[in-house]
Amino acid sequence: MNDAHLHMVVNHFPIIGTILGAGILLAGILFKNNTVKNVAYVLFVIAAVFAAISMATGEGAEEMVEDMPTVGHDIIHEHEEIAEKLALSLYVLGVVSLFGLYANIKKLSQAKIAAILTLVISVIAIYFAQLTGTTGGEIRHTEIRANATGAETTTNTASENEAAHED
Repeated sequence: MNDAHLHMVVNHFPIIGTILGAGILLAGILFKNNTVKNVAYVLFVIAAVFAAISMATGEGAEEMVEDMPTVGHDIIHEHEEIAEKLALSLYVLGVVSLFGLYANIKKLSQAKIAAILTLVISVIAIYFAQLTGTTGGEIRHTEIRANATGAETTTNTASENEAAHED
C-alpha cells in the first residue's frame, strides 16, 4: 500500500466523522443526554486523528499524481491549502471535544458551554470538509471541476482508459 492508496483510505473519515459527530452532538444537546454528547466528542477526536494521518499521507499522494495528465500542480495546491484549514479546525475541535468529554464526566458547570462551542466549531469544520472533499475529488474526477466540459471529460476518460490498458 503506497501513500496515495493510504491517503484515499483515511481521508474520508475526517469528513464523514465530523458530519456524523455534529448530528449526534446536536441530538445530545436537544435531548440533554450526556452519553450521546460523549459519543460525538469521541467521534470528533477520532476525526482529528484521521485528519493528522490524512495530512501525513497527502504529500506522498501528491508526489504520485502531480505529474499525471489532467492533474497539475495548481489543483493539488488548492486542495492542500483547504485541507490544512480543515486539519487545523479538526485539531481545535478535537481538543475542545476532549474538554467537553472531561466536563461531562466531571459534571462541570462549563459542560453546556463546551457543547455549544464544540457544535459551532464542528459547523466550521464541516464547511472546510466540504471544500476539501470537493477539491480532492476534482484531482482525479475531472467531470466535477467547475470548468469541465463534456468533451474534456470524454477525452480525459478515453486517455485514462488507454493508459490503463497499456499497463
